[in-house]
Amino acid sequence: MPIRRIKPVDGIASVRAVLSDSSKRVNSDDDFKAAVRYLLEELSFLRPGKSVEVRVPPLGAVQCIDGLAHKRGTPPNTVELSSADWFALAVGEVTWESLVSSGRILASGTRSDISDVFPIWR
Repeated sequence: MPIRRIKPVDGIASVRAVLSDSSKRVNSDDDFKAAVRYLLEELSFLRPGKSVEVRVPPLGAVQCIDGLAHKRGTPPNTVELSSADWFALAVGEVTWESLVSSGRILASGTRSDISDVFPIWR
C-alpha cells in the first residue's frame, strides 16, 4: 500500500487553490508543489503497484499499476512529463492523447499507456 505524505485535506486545498489562480502554476509556488505531489500520490492509490514509474521532475515520482515490479535501476515502463502538464492532465484540462501527440509525454515500455486513469481529479 502506498504511503501518504500529504494529508488529503491539505492536498485538496492545494489543488483547489491552483485551480482558482492560474498564476500559481509554477514550480516555486508551495500550493502548486503540494498539488502536483498530492495528485501523484492519488495516482498511486487509484492504481497501486510497481510496474510503471511516473516522473514529474523535479517535484516527484511514483510507482503505480499492478504487474511485474522492478527492483533496481531504471524501470522498463516509465512516463515522464512536466509539472504543468501533469497537473493539467490530472485535473482533466488536457488529454493523454493530446500530450502524447505533441511530444509532451515521454512514455516507454509496454505498460506505459496509463491514459485510462485520467482525469484523477473529478
